[in-house]
Amino acid sequence: MKGHPDKDIRAAIDYALLKGGYFVPGGNSSHCFGRLKCGIPEHRDHMMSIWSTPRDPRRHARQIIRLVERCEPVKH
Repeated sequence: MKGHPDKDIRAAIDYALLKGGYFVPGGNSSHCFGRLKCGIPEHRDHMMSIWSTPRDPRRHARQIIRLVERCEPVKH
């Protein structure tokens, strides 16, 4: 996977991958860098587009982290 140009978003993607998510690279679109999907099979609708140039990169990175934390399995 090529690295995202923003360091905060790159770190958030790495965090998501570490927690079991997976990344699908974008096509030839210059706007969509790719899609981040939850690694839990029951969470098929938990995905997020990762933009190449979001208006607020830090906010976009926080959104990625919130997606990951929402999708973590509950431990009993």
